[in-house]
Amino acid sequence: MSKVFVTRKIPDAGLDLLKDKYEVEVFSSTTNPTKEQLITKAQDADALVPLLSDEIDEEVINKCINLKIIANYAVGYDNIDLKAAKENNVFVSNTPGSLTETTADMTWTLLMAAARRVVESDKYVRDLKYDGWGPELLLGQKVYGKTIGIIGFGRIGKAVAKRAAGFNMKILYNKRTPLSDQKEKELKASYTELTDLLKRSDFVTINAALNESTYHLIDKKELEMMKSNAVLVNTGRGPIINEKVLAQALEDKEIFAAGLDVYEKEPEIYPKLLKLDNVVLTPHTGSATVDARNKMAEMVAANVIAVLSGNKPLNQVV
Repeated sequence: MSKVFVTRKIPDAGLDLLKDKYEVEVFSSTTNPTKEQLITKAQDADALVPLLSDEIDEEVINKCINLKIIANYAVGYDNIDLKAAKENNVFVSNTPGSLTETTADMTWTLLMAAARRVVESDKYVRDLKYDGWGPELLLGQKVYGKTIGIIGFGRIGKAVAKRAAGFNMKILYNKRTPLSDQKEKELKASYTELTDLLKRSDFVTINAALNESTYHLIDKKELEMMKSNAVLVNTGRGPIINEKVLAQALEDKEIFAAGLDVYEKEPEIYPKLLKLDNVVLTPHTGSATVDARNKMAEMVAANVIAVLSGNKPLNQVV
């Protein structure tokens, strides 16, 4: 019987599909396995199901000689050495589209929470500081009718834009290749260079993938371009922002606020961010809805079953 190793417990919606057909082992800890543990557990597995936080590098792939597929429980796959996988004839799959709407929702959750100082306000009430309405109490930023700049305009970026249209916002976007005029018209969005987007936007959301061109895309120079009343939201990848520089910009009130769901060195968070009131921090829960996580698990199972049945994965990366 084929063996499947899963690096963390994923929803039963997918696990049950795998257990019906294969010998499935799920790593028992609530933290990621070390590289040594991962290799020990997966070295005789036919399929490996890792999380985005598991580094599946050349050494892991070379030592897991029975692997036929690495079915990433994620849309992204920058945690996997694709070259090594291809050289070893190992398929790599992901879960595209499974978390588009959910992550767009989270982008807007952070945007609204940071703009309207929701976390600060909640703490203010719980600390029993609220003693009546005041004309300047916890003033935030207006959202309706403002300008939003979306960095990364794939599935999630477009979904963020559709929500922005409901707020009657001017929508700017930046990506490698601009959309057609017809598509821009449908989404009510306008392409602009990054520097222009940062200067003009009241809200900036990062919905891009991590690669060489986006690492520290938002650094000191870029933050200095932004408006002092701007809100920056990141539900893309943590290393796209230089966290240390962002923390200083927030402390110095160079921008109004930020909302972060991803971090540069997860699960570590730059210490100064933890002390600031003008940043909302969530633990990489952009896709954390029952529907989305179940769908991801089902897609992972479908990819594994396809390959172990002698076919190509449904969501093939390599």
